[in-house]
Formats: sequence, structure tokens, C-alpha cells
Amino acid sequence: MNRLKAFVFDAYGTLFDVYSVQATCEEVFPGNGAALSRLWRTKQLEYSWLRSLMNRYEDFWKLTGDGLRFSCQALGLQPEPAQYEKIMQSYLTLAAFPETAQVLDRLAGRPRCILSNGAPAMLEAAVRHNGLESKIDRVLSVDELKVYKPNPAVYQLAVDRLGLGREEIGFISANGWDVAGAKAFGLTVFWLNRQAAPVEELGVGPDAIITSPLELLDLA
Repeated sequence: MNRLKAFVFDAYGTLFDVYSVQATCEEVFPGNGAALSRLWRTKQLEYSWLRSLMNRYEDFWKLTGDGLRFSCQALGLQPEPAQYEKIMQSYLTLAAFPETAQVLDRLAGRPRCILSNGAPAMLEAAVRHNGLESKIDRVLSVDELKVYKPNPAVYQLAVDRLGLGREEIGFISANGWDVAGAKAFGLTVFWLNRQAAPVEELGVGPDAIITSPLELLDLA
């Protein structure tokens, strides 16, 4: 796959651990941290798909807040305003996965980008918190399109901004639905499948499956 001229990474779940918020959730609501963080993530994604289908876009920060409020209600939790804000702020300081910096360093020389549902301020905060400013060459957000992945327009954004052919862009995501969307569009896709999950039944599959981002270095 030495034809690849750029690498485009999904952010949430791929570079940044969305479940690192569990510690703050547990601190605020002891005994409920795991359940809250997982339902929160589920609702956040569901709202992105539903809002795209309804043509009722709100940015990812708004969806993240809406997902948190729903999840608290569903679990019978009633955060005070300060507690709600504390949990929300934890999304701006998500921890990068341990291999993230090393992989980005070793891919230097070709553009390294983020393509994410995240609102620009959210992505900038996560990159800055993890000291990745010099390792990411460009951050692309769906916010300029007002539609979420896996809409093909999102993947076209990477093609347009990089000025490359679809097959020349290596796209890396840990989310199976995102992998399907990117492959259906025509990117060269690597599925970072940390959990040994089955391929989504959507009629398309990745070009390669990796269990660690370090494996990308041998393939790209």
C-alpha cells in the first residue's frame, strides 16, 4: 500500500479514548461510571445519525450534552449544574491511546490529519491536551458541512482538502460503521479493531484489519 500519500484518522475511539471519561463519571456518581460513560457514548452517536437523517444539524458539543442529559435520566441520576459541567469538561481532556504519539511520529513526512464528527473546539482541546499539535498536520471537522459521518460528503472533505485521489488516502478508524462509510466512498481503509469485533454487515469491508495502530507502520 505504498501508494498512500496521506493518513486520515478518526478521532474518537481511534486516537482518543472516549471511555477515559469513566473516571470522572465514577467520581461524580460512584458505582455508575461505567454504565454512564457507555450509554453516553451510544446516545452521542445515535443523535449524530438521527440528526443527519432529519436534516436538523447541531454541532457535536451540543449532541454530547444532549446525550449526557438523556443518559443521566435513563439511569436515574440527577447531576447538579456543577456536576454536569464537570462531566462535560472531561470530554475536552480525553486521553490519547498510548501508541498514538509514536504512530504519528513515525508517519511524519506524509500528511497526518484528523477527520471527525467533533466540533472544532472539541478537537483542538483534545489535540492540545495530549500534546499532539506538532504531530497532526490538519484537523477536519464535519461542522463545516453540517452533516455527520458516514455521509459521503464527509469523506469527500478529506479528498478536497488534501487534493489527492480517494485510493491515495489511508483512512484509519476504530469504529466499524465509520470504516464501512469510508470504504463505500472509496478510501483505502484500515480498521483498528481492538476488540476483535465482527465486520459490520453493510456490504463493504476494510482493506486491512489491525489490532494496534503500530501495525499500520508495516502496511503503509
